[in-house]
Amino acid sequence: MTTTARPTAFTALLVTALALTLVFLGLPIVALFLDTSPSAVISSLGDQSSVDALLLSLKTSALALALIVVVGTPAAWLIATREFRLKPAVVTIIELPLVLPPAAAGIALLAALGPKGILGARLEDAGITLFLTTTAVVIAMTFVASPFYLRQAQASFESLDPRLLEASRTLGAPEWRTFARVAIPLARNGLLAGGALAWGRALGEFGATLMFAGSIQGVTQTAPLALYARFSTDFPAAIALAVVLLAVSAAVLGAAKLAGGTGFPRDVADRS
Repeated sequence: MTTTARPTAFTALLVTALALTLVFLGLPIVALFLDTSPSAVISSLGDQSSVDALLLSLKTSALALALIVVVGTPAAWLIATREFRLKPAVVTIIELPLVLPPAAAGIALLAALGPKGILGARLEDAGITLFLTTTAVVIAMTFVASPFYLRQAQASFESLDPRLLEASRTLGAPEWRTFARVAIPLARNGLLAGGALAWGRALGEFGATLMFAGSIQGVTQTAPLALYARFSTDFPAAIALAVVLLAVSAAVLGAAKLAGGTGFPRDVADRS
């Protein structure tokens, strides 16, 4: 005879908390789709300025993500596998953009790389201009999004079985080979998740981009900036563009989850 456990008051509390979370996070998303129509979404894609802004967002966020992954992966490996005196300070500096208000991030970039900034003035003297350029968009995205990848990558490397890494070293593999052939494949799921988070943050970046790169159509006006520009003049068009952004973000996030949820590569599983 089997007995069915009765729901406890704590279980009811958990269910209530989850329901409130879903309503709070899901209602605005549902409202976007209820306040627009497929024809309005298609019409927004027919607007050249919207298309330019969306393409610019995709291009610049992809470039920012590439920079973050190429530089951030070995940096995260160093933090995860080494103990050094200033490590807490280094980690704090890396995490600061997470809590820095976007507008403050833009001002910080101007102070460092603007025409009168610490490095910006020297770059201007050398004929290199970053302010109000597409490159400035990439820099702003990289600045605000990199901590999302670095934190996840560091945690992924720290969670690896040290016996597998030690086995690779015992077999005579140099550290760079262990890093490339063992650590990265084993940490793949976490790295993909961090990349998806960083990409989503870069795609949605607004404040730092506006302060540092401006909003020049076809040059620095990303999709969030175009959406804001339409907010005061054409609210239905702004909603339609927001739906497009939501769909693109959901597609990339879903692809990253599918790619990262298939387990370890066969060759890595065989070696372990």
